[in-house]
Amino acid sequence: MVRIGVTGGIASGKTLVADELAGLGAIVIDADVLARQVVQPGTTGLAEIVLRFGSEVLQPDGSLDRARLGDVVFRDDRARADLNAIVHPRVRAEATRLEEASPAGAVVVHVIPLLVETGQQNSFDGVIVVDVPEETQVERLMRRNGLTRQQAHDRLNSQVSRQERLAAADWVVDNAGAPERTRRLVGDLWDGALANLRKAVSGD
Repeated sequence: MVRIGVTGGIASGKTLVADELAGLGAIVIDADVLARQVVQPGTTGLAEIVLRFGSEVLQPDGSLDRARLGDVVFRDDRARADLNAIVHPRVRAEATRLEEASPAGAVVVHVIPLLVETGQQNSFDGVIVVDVPEETQVERLMRRNGLTRQQAHDRLNSQVSRQERLAAADWVVDNAGAPERTRRLVGDLWDGALANLRKAVSGD
């Protein structure tokens, strides 16, 4: 098994890269997807969030109001740490379960937005960083999530710097251009460095 970590700043395009890797044959385990699953209504994760942050972070239907919770945690380091302490262990446990169920020779890609923040950069056979300029992140967040510029910057500032993230990279995928260019870069990486890594791990 080859284990690859994929990370990048918020709105950098991790999903585009992960989807392309999946299409090429990788098994993708996305921490963002798991983070939503572990706080669904009826889960202990959501119950702990309500206990910590109050019922005002719930939608009328009892599901988590992610936008409201985001307004709290992205401007309060302690609140964000408390939320991470609830969500991250559950996400890691589910990611481990999914990885252990993967075939022995698989390329397993873990998409982890906070990979560097949580010190996991040395836990993989290689790390791909999806990179765009910070202003591109801000513009995408404002357009995609309907955020103000200040809210977008709050979310960027809650993560490590672009320089720290790039320092953890074995490979960088520049996603500042057209999606077709990004897909081509991912394909080149799959056929080149990742193919060599697969051979090295398998002993071929």
